Amino acid sequence: MEAFLEATNAQSRLRVEADLGDGFVRLRSDEAQRRQAIHDIRSTEDIVIELLRNSRDAHARNIYLATGREGDTRTLAVVDDGDGIPESMHARVFEPRVTSKLDTMSLDKWGVHGRGMALYSIEVNAESAQVVSSHPGGGCALAVSTDVKKLGEKRDQSSFPVFQLGEAGAVVVRGPKNILRVTCEFALDARKQATVYLGSATEVAAALYACGKRSLTAAQAAFAVDPFALPCTERLAAAADPAMFRALASTLGLALSERSARRIMDGAIAPAAPVLEQLACALGENQAEGDVEDPKPAAKPRRKGERALALAPDDLAAFAGRVQEAFRDIARDYYLEADVTPVVRIEKDAVRITIPVEKQR
Repeated sequence: MEAFLEATNAQSRLRVEADLGDGFVRLRSDEAQRRQAIHDIRSTEDIVIELLRNSRDAHARNIYLATGREGDTRTLAVVDDGDGIPESMHARVFEPRVTSKLDTMSLDKWGVHGRGMALYSIEVNAESAQVVSSHPGGGCALAVSTDVKKLGEKRDQSSFPVFQLGEAGAVVVRGPKNILRVTCEFALDARKQATVYLGSATEVAAALYACGKRSLTAAQAAFAVDPFALPCTERLAAAADPAMFRALASTLGLALSERSARRIMDGAIAPAAPVLEQLACALGENQAEGDVEDPKPAAKPRRKGERALALAPDDLAAFAGRVQEAFRDIARDYYLEADVTPVVRIEKDAVRITIPVEKQR
């Protein structure tokens, strides 16, 4: 890997157009390369993996991914505790071929990558993409929204992937290549470098609030003159009341109601958990350290006339969507959190539906 990066960097230095300062350079590019960069993003899931890689390449130790969907609009927010981006670069990092300096690039299963490398590709494919908050050494918060009619995504966004050991010890990943799967794959690949958290905007805000409470003393939180001087991952702990909490959350790309902010401060909403812990819970096995399950034994031959229920992925996704819509009516009437995703599992003799229930105190 080191030899590969050295050769790549040596070749790339010949293409450096300008040193932009603050750890960023602009590479020379032609129209064909810019067109190719546009086509590098083909789905929402591609945006997710590039945002996560961007945080990792900024040396983040903790990466928080919030995702939600309202109609045809998908929202993504990534908050990290990495190197951050100076204010002068907040817009320029979305320009073509702007990236971190070549000696900081890394090689992973998706190829060579540097901080900011794919932000241009994201910006031209998304409805909006911006650095909503960041400063050097204080982490970064990026917010992206897409139109799923223009930039597609997997219809099944509720199924967790299954990791299995295949032939010759190779890891085989099964399941739809949705946001959950690409996030799990990245979290597993980068587990020695960073911990990845995944949830709704409300769940991620709760996780950031908990992070800030752990990092700041009571005096620091109470007398923080400027919350924006705090790292992005600690800022919410400086909120004095729900209104301030909501306002600070919006500066991180997290849209939530004042009621949700109050519930977070009261401890009524569980924080988003590390995605590998969520995966372990979903599979019923301890995979938080990167372990994978053994291959499942071959299914027993079925008796004549015996049939197993099998739903097409599209039908399963549509069914989960109808369950979610039905639950929203109950959530409204009983003051429950409506922004939840039902998990539908097809088992041998049953259809299991799990809906997280969070009631207002």
